[in-house]
Amino acid sequence: MKRSRPTDADPYLPGHGDVRFGVDHYRLDLAYDLPENRLDAHADLAVTILERTDELVLDLYRLDVTELDVEGAELLSWHHRRDRLTVRLDEVVEPGRSLTVTVDYRGFPETVPGPDDPAGWEELTDGVLVAGQPHGAATWFPCNNRAADKASYLLTMTTDPEYTVVASGALEAERPMDDGRRHWTYSMPDPVSPYMMTLQIGRYRIDGQDAPVPCRIAAPARLHDATREAFADQPRMIEAFERMFGPYPFAGYTAVVTDDDLEIPLESASLSTFGANHATRSAENQRLIAHELAHQWFGNSITARQWRDIWLHEGFANYAEWVWSQASGALPTADCARENYAQLVELPQDIVISEPGPHEIFDDRVYIRGALTLHAMRVALGDDLFGQVIRRYVADHRHGVVSTADLEWSAAAVLGVDRAHHLDTTVLRPWLRERPLPPFPEAETVVG
Repeated sequence: MKRSRPTDADPYLPGHGDVRFGVDHYRLDLAYDLPENRLDAHADLAVTILERTDELVLDLYRLDVTELDVEGAELLSWHHRRDRLTVRLDEVVEPGRSLTVTVDYRGFPETVPGPDDPAGWEELTDGVLVAGQPHGAATWFPCNNRAADKASYLLTMTTDPEYTVVASGALEAERPMDDGRRHWTYSMPDPVSPYMMTLQIGRYRIDGQDAPVPCRIAAPARLHDATREAFADQPRMIEAFERMFGPYPFAGYTAVVTDDDLEIPLESASLSTFGANHATRSAENQRLIAHELAHQWFGNSITARQWRDIWLHEGFANYAEWVWSQASGALPTADCARENYAQLVELPQDIVISEPGPHEIFDDRVYIRGALTLHAMRVALGDDLFGQVIRRYVADHRHGVVSTADLEWSAAAVLGVDRAHHLDTTVLRPWLRERPLPPFPEAETVVG
């Protein structure tokens, strides 16, 4: 029989993901030797077939598979080449059928090259961070590496006792092992994309914060006072964002501050990672702290189905910086928008942010113009209707995957078809789907 070929899940990330199946749950049992950067692991993947197939293709980058088995179907063979693990079945499996794929693997994890920068498992001076965006999950576990394939997770890690393990989700258990190592268990019951799962290992001290949701700061002891001061406003940020966007979407939030400096911070599900250089009260770092926190709503809970809609992550997070600026008593949101518009005017107007291209998804213009799109919506609708639209969008798509059309449909549900159509033609289309930069939005453009 002629075998089917895996279909790339996203044209911006060719060679990643398989649309013929979805993973509902990952159970990952990991053991890590930090001095050797050696990972020994076992993964159980609960799989649902989506398209008729006799083959599954998983992503796993430069780690050695030692054993593989399938429950629920007869395994014919498997092979692993560089970053693709192909599982061949001895029968055609129909949509809706459930399988369990188990994989034993080991090796020396490393980052994977990508369209922008390397992503995934990265050694620090004394520890590890996982920065998975956009495709780095396969550097530490076998996965269906597409943003639209969300799953729950149960993760255990055994490593040297002097290190603290911090991961996406809630800490369920921590205990010493007979061999002197320490065992950590984290659960993430909410569905998140593989690239949004993270694992951090370091000599961290963990402190709590009095916040609307459980908040923790994990940092080296030498940075304890600096991080408590730098991240002191996170509870107020959550309050401000909940007023604008709706309830915080996860059970808790952790800010990890590494002992190394990092070029940029990065969000993951229920956790963001910062460098030692970000542990300050400077306006720039407060902006970054607000930005990564906002990604818990936009990017981690509500995730773009394909990377061309990355503005739905970065535009919202950039706009949240301006929301926090006003809430904190600094510049009003409209003044932040005007300052950013002045920056945007100086840049080439040669991309369409609803389809920026794979090498431009993290371009500043996507961030700024995406945020200005939201400001233009707010000016056009007024504060009350704008808030209703955004909260409707957040509620409709909590822990789901979206495209730009989903935001437009949420607008239509609040505004009605005619006013939503007017919003689309006068605001969304010129800001999102055309290259020329529209005029700065003024109050007289209100949609009636």
